Amino acid sequence: MGGAQQRRFGGLAADSQGTADDRPPVVLLHGLTYDRSQWAPALRELDGLDPGRRALALDLPGHGGSPVGDSYATGDVADVLHGAVTDAGFDRPVVVGHSLGGALATVYASRYPTRAVVNVDQPLLLGPFGELLRRNEPVLRGPDYLQLWNSLLAGMGIDQLPPAAQEVVRTATTPRQDLLLGYWNEILVTADEAFTEQRVRDLERIRSLGIPYHYVAGSEPPPPYRRWLESMLPDVTIDVVPGGGHFPHLAKPTELARIIAGVGTGRPAGR
Repeated sequence: MGGAQQRRFGGLAADSQGTADDRPPVVLLHGLTYDRSQWAPALRELDGLDPGRRALALDLPGHGGSPVGDSYATGDVADVLHGAVTDAGFDRPVVVGHSLGGALATVYASRYPTRAVVNVDQPLLLGPFGELLRRNEPVLRGPDYLQLWNSLLAGMGIDQLPPAAQEVVRTATTPRQDLLLGYWNEILVTADEAFTEQRVRDLERIRSLGIPYHYVAGSEPPPPYRRWLESMLPDVTIDVVPGGGHFPHLAKPTELARIIAGVGTGRPAGR
């Protein structure tokens, strides 16, 4: 990444770039089993569009260069992330998250000072995914757990990505059983109704605080989900960035960087 330095904040491995100024800093959270390297293309583009903007790409607990966590419950992970954000000296960052990172960004914003949220392709309702996980829990806990993970990957549109991005998705990943069971435990043990109630509380908090929320999807959201999200957050911005399946930040890093650059600043990219 252009100008990025490998650092450690709050015990978490990170890539840091830019210098502190009046622009809100950016925190980037990757998806389950991946690491901060997924943000390299978008960070390069962000540095070109908004030179010197301070940004921090973190490895989630148990991922990349970060140590395993005591708990992978979303609230507990959000607390660890806040420790890293505080250690980095960030004040009210724009929090960007892909997949699992999008859920964590949402929970983080409901708990800690946040300038804006950019959720990259992470629906906040379980839908069929929760049922799928619970039905396959014996497989997930057994020696053939990778069969489930690989079947999920097959539906993420990886073949739509440019070759270099496909390589990142297929190789820069650590689908360890402890990570899948740990980060998905809430889904396995929580009824859909209770899970939805918690997400509603998170979004009501975000709405009450007036935190801008951007949902970046790889394809048009299903109408029922769009209606639900807009009912929760009437001012939500929904951007569809097609061509990358579940990984729009790798397919179109310039488009995502442009969204990030304009969020929470009140001025266009490049100032």
